[in-house]
Amino acid sequence: MQKDLQRLLRDPNLILPEVQTLISNIASQATELNMPCYLVGGVVRDLLLNLPTHDSDIDFVFEGDAIKFGETLVNKYGGKLTHHYKFHTAIWHLPSTFNLQLETLDLITARKESYEHAGALPTVTPSNIEEDLRRRDFPINAMAIRMDGDHFGELLDPLNGEADLEKKLIRVLHDKSFLDDPTRIFRAIRYETRYSFNLEPSTLNLINAESLSVLSKLSGERIRNELDLILDEEKASQIILRVANLGLLSYIHKSIPEFKEDYSDFLDMDSRLDIPADRRTMGYMLWFIDLSEEEIFSICNRLDFSNELTLAVWSAAQLKWSLQHLTESKPSVWTYALEKLPLLSIYAVYLISRENSLLSYISIWRHVKAHTTGDDLKAQGLTPGPRFREILSALRTAWLDGVLTSKTEEEEMLKKLIAENQ
Repeated sequence: MQKDLQRLLRDPNLILPEVQTLISNIASQATELNMPCYLVGGVVRDLLLNLPTHDSDIDFVFEGDAIKFGETLVNKYGGKLTHHYKFHTAIWHLPSTFNLQLETLDLITARKESYEHAGALPTVTPSNIEEDLRRRDFPINAMAIRMDGDHFGELLDPLNGEADLEKKLIRVLHDKSFLDDPTRIFRAIRYETRYSFNLEPSTLNLINAESLSVLSKLSGERIRNELDLILDEEKASQIILRVANLGLLSYIHKSIPEFKEDYSDFLDMDSRLDIPADRRTMGYMLWFIDLSEEEIFSICNRLDFSNELTLAVWSAAQLKWSLQHLTESKPSVWTYALEKLPLLSIYAVYLISRENSLLSYISIWRHVKAHTTGDDLKAQGLTPGPRFREILSALRTAWLDGVLTSKTEEEEMLKKLIAENQ
């Protein structure tokens, strides 16, 4: 196994060469400081599955002070360190000169955790690597590869995670796992769907009224973070359906619906449009778009949405409902109805409705402006005021609706509008 892991760690199809260099530099530093150093978690899991690790977090655990180790990295290579003394961890913000897509690296002191009560955040004390692995969620995430010195490529698997990978099983480490941290339920379902694994029967039985009751008491932020990660997944709609079938949604909020399978293809945006892609926002809009205004605000409040995200979700739902009143309207009516709404909300409604006027607004109408400006009106002797806005709006409306087709025509129309004002 050691030789196989050494080969996998050097495979450019699994770990990008520039990331391999970064890992090698950290391992060398650990060797120099005589500090046992381990790759842990998702990157180990995906390597053993022979899957690319490009989207996996690169997490290092040290049997020693990870914060002090991080300081030596900053002194040697640059970047900066964010310290989390309470948890004995640090985040290394990598130097821009590394030219990596990866921007940060987690440096973790091997530790053990205890929970004051169900659902609480853990109390952390330093420990060894085996204790650190035993505090994790599932055996498939509780493996480590030692990286320093002659130990390079050694697999540490005290909880038989490799066997679970071969059996395609998601299994908790102990019966209180979901009570200690109910967010692990979401994680289990994500992995189950992502890898086409199965929840081990006794683990499935632990998703019950007791653990879901603890889940219902978690903060909106903690639950939203898990839903964000679900929406990042390629099979997001399937995961949400599984979450619904296991009864989780009603413990989050009574009004949260299943995700409509018909909408699942819309999570990946068309990059040709001039709209910033935001898969999570798009996901929440598609998920809640058919709900009432009252239900949307209640869910957004429960999940601690930002004002911006709440506006996007609400706007999409309102626009979808309003389409019946806008159909057959002139371009100017569409434009003035839409221009204060988030573009992504408009695009979401277009994807569902295929109303061509929405796409015309996104690609054409929102860019239409009159040639005349406020300065031009001043030059004509007009005093700034509400009439300015009325004239400019009238000119823009004429352009949008095809009344004007040239600058000369606009100049003629402007003369008439000024005359009416005098």
